Amino acid sequence: MVVKCKSFGLFGIESYPVEVEASVSGGVAAFDIVGLPDTAVKESRDRVRDAFRNSGFEFPISRLTVNLAPADTKKEGAMYDLPIFVAILKAAGGLSERLDDCAFLGELGLSGEVRSVNGVLPMTIEAKKNNIKRLFVPAANAAEGAVIDGVEVYPVRTVNELYDHFKGRTTITPAQPRIIKPDNSDLPDFAQVKGQYEAKRALEVAAAGGHNVLLIGPPGSGKSMLAKRMTGILPDMTMDETIETTKIHSIAGMLPEGVSLVSARPFRAPHHTVSSISISGGGTTVKPGEVSLANNGVLFLDELPEFGRKTMEVLRQPLEDGTVTVSRVSGKYTYPCNFMLIAAMNPCPCGYFTHPTRQCICSQNQVRRYLNRVSGPLLDRFDIQIEVPPVEYDDLNKKFRCEPSSEIKKRVNAARAIQTERYKDSATTCNARVTEKEFEKYFGLTDEASKLLKAVFEKMELSARGYTRIIKVARTIADLAQSEIIDAEHIAEAVQYRSLDRKYWSR
Repeated sequence: MVVKCKSFGLFGIESYPVEVEASVSGGVAAFDIVGLPDTAVKESRDRVRDAFRNSGFEFPISRLTVNLAPADTKKEGAMYDLPIFVAILKAAGGLSERLDDCAFLGELGLSGEVRSVNGVLPMTIEAKKNNIKRLFVPAANAAEGAVIDGVEVYPVRTVNELYDHFKGRTTITPAQPRIIKPDNSDLPDFAQVKGQYEAKRALEVAAAGGHNVLLIGPPGSGKSMLAKRMTGILPDMTMDETIETTKIHSIAGMLPEGVSLVSARPFRAPHHTVSSISISGGGTTVKPGEVSLANNGVLFLDELPEFGRKTMEVLRQPLEDGTVTVSRVSGKYTYPCNFMLIAAMNPCPCGYFTHPTRQCICSQNQVRRYLNRVSGPLLDRFDIQIEVPPVEYDDLNKKFRCEPSSEIKKRVNAARAIQTERYKDSATTCNARVTEKEFEKYFGLTDEASKLLKAVFEKMELSARGYTRIIKVARTIADLAQSEIIDAEHIAEAVQYRSLDRKYWSR
């Protein structure tokens, strides 16, 4: 006798349907799982067998074969425990109810408890595409899947509870989504930052257009303090961004229990000892890296030159494409990574090169070697490069409260609204990510602005990438000013945010 039970698998950020087939036949007692299972799936035999016995069910003493179709796709993880349990129970005659519109996900404990798994949200989305009406998942993951309309998601705590539900003895109530609105009152506020008016303005421009930022300054000037306040002025996430971000955190196993969606923009700040694989993603069991976990948020790299050269160079392709592809024997895994890169660094090993009062103890060669740890191609990918000087005593001693993040965010939202309307017919979300075609259509300059940019291009010996990035930043500055055209004053301000690569790296 062969019975079928539906489930789902994960491949990168996407899901695919898996059919669990169970066959009970005569012969020497055996329990085999086929269909290209990994080690975790093979170990399901022991978990399922003990869950049967410890939950009061009789495990069939016969030849038992479980097939996970499609057989040419590798199955990974313990999420197939529950569907294997249900398929065997039905094949052994312990469950006669029709399960055509049902699917099952979950890891089993030896006592029959159903434990949480990763990736329930993308698998629920796939369930809806495959006309699954009822999805049975671990109770810890139920709120996550319940956010998708059209699929009833049932929280299961034990296999006995599931069995009693199908037998009509008890009823499992479908889960409801639990969406927690972000509480910005707990976020670090720009009102706490004294002085640094130029840096604050630069970060406002960056937030409005989604631009990457490099902060250069001596220790204690407030670089990290400024960067950690960026999420407080970024615009609220759209529903599409929320779903995409939640899918990544779900697959990585980083979604808090009982939470349906990631509603706040991520802020990731890996230590400079992080490996290139941790940044880009990968590993024996492929997982999203820091660039993907920061998707639709901020990736902050403090002490940029201290990161390994290979780690820094890994960032170049994701910054350009907005996706990262990890190639393994089992296939290519593609994850989205549309993030803002904010990096901070000292101007030299001791940190006091160009300091107005403290003397730098580094030699010219030491300074040059330190700065050259950041390659030219990576440096070119920072739209905004801003110097963060030491804070003056008078600024620190001022009693009045500086402008709060909430006020800055209003201007950022107004600028983003303009961009949303401008790019409504494309996948572009902000000025920093425009395509070549959109660049030519929306980024025209006045004659005065064009003359100024030509003079700057020749004097600063800009690359083609530097040229386009100045115009992109100028477009954002114009949006903040509610201007339809890019004028000379917008170009002039944008140029100020590209001058540091000449000030430091030319020495």
